[in-house]
Amino acid sequence: MSRIRERNRERILEAAAIEFADKGFAATKIIDIAKKVQLPKPNIYYYFQSKENLYRCVLESIIEPLLEASTPFATYNDPAAALQAYIHTKIRISKEHPHASKVFASEIMHGAPYLPADISDKLMQQTVSTTARLNAWMDEGKMDRVDSHHLLFTIWASTQTYADFDWQIGRVTGKKKLSKNDYQTAAELITKMVLSGCGLTLPSNNH
Repeated sequence: MSRIRERNRERILEAAAIEFADKGFAATKIIDIAKKVQLPKPNIYYYFQSKENLYRCVLESIIEPLLEASTPFATYNDPAAALQAYIHTKIRISKEHPHASKVFASEIMHGAPYLPADISDKLMQQTVSTTARLNAWMDEGKMDRVDSHHLLFTIWASTQTYADFDWQIGRVTGKKKLSKNDYQTAAELITKMVLSGCGLTLPSNNH
């Protein structure tokens, strides 16, 4: 039974992410989410108690991997390797969590009215620690001095666009869905541009 419950939770979260991404928090109705997963409306409340809690869970489904994405900055001593790993992870998140990413982007663009304070604090703490790491590498002469905040903004914009602006990307490329190679190409190009802008290069045996 626990597997059934877990699968139902996953299905509900996936459907909720689509609904919240398409309609926003206020316009989304629990009954529409229930119809998508072919479950009675009370079942949604059984698993998530309220629309607010369901929305929070959707946000958490993207926040957790976003927070984990910065791990390379703590584990690598080489800024080039850390930035490469970070960019590739961010692209993978856009590929694997497109709807939740859109929900997060919409929340931010509207001034984060429903973003819980504890989640906001975690994201801020991540940014502070990441920029501190980048600045330390600059002080050590391991990379060119650039504005660490704007460096992160550039990476966020270039990687998250593959989830948040998938319609535009599809129109331009003529593809309904990007392939694994497309995402790999994107990650490699973004990495190349970022490293070049920071005066960095990857070892030739690093792929």
